[in-house]
Amino acid sequence: MLELLASGSLRGMLLPPTYGTHITQSAEFTVLSVEIWTTGLVVNIHLASAGGGAPNITLQDHFGTEYSLQDSATLGSRNLQVFTPSVPEGTRSLTIRSKDDAGARPVVTFAVPPLFRRRASELPRAVPLPAPSRLRRPA
Repeated sequence: MLELLASGSLRGMLLPPTYGTHITQSAEFTVLSVEIWTTGLVVNIHLASAGGGAPNITLQDHFGTEYSLQDSATLGSRNLQVFTPSVPEGTRSLTIRSKDDAGARPVVTFAVPPLFRRRASELPRAVPLPAPSRLRRPA
C-alpha cells in the first residue's frame, strides 16, 4: 500500500459531516476519513471488532467515475482501503456505499471542496487586445 502512495502527494482529507456508521447483519463499521492523493484515495475505516473482516465498499462520485480497490490492510480495529484513480478535477461529492447487503446502501456522502487549484504557470496567458478603433470623430 505504501508503495502505491509513495509516488503521489496528499491533496486533502475529507471528514464525514456525521458519523459514517454502517450496521447490518454482515458488517459493522464506521468511515473515519478519506485521504485524497494524486495517485488515488485512501478510506480510513474503524471496524466494530478487532480482527473483523474488511468491509466490502464501493465509491461513487457525481461524474460516475469507476474506482477500483487496489489494496486493503487491517490492523486491529482499523482498516485502510486504497482505491484508484484519484477524484477528477471538479468533483463535488463522493459517496461510500456498502456492498455487504443487497442494494449497495449509502454509508456516508462527502462534499468535496475545490482541491485542484491551478498554478500560475498553468493559467492561460493574457492575450493583448487590439488597439481600440477610432469610432468617434474629434469634434
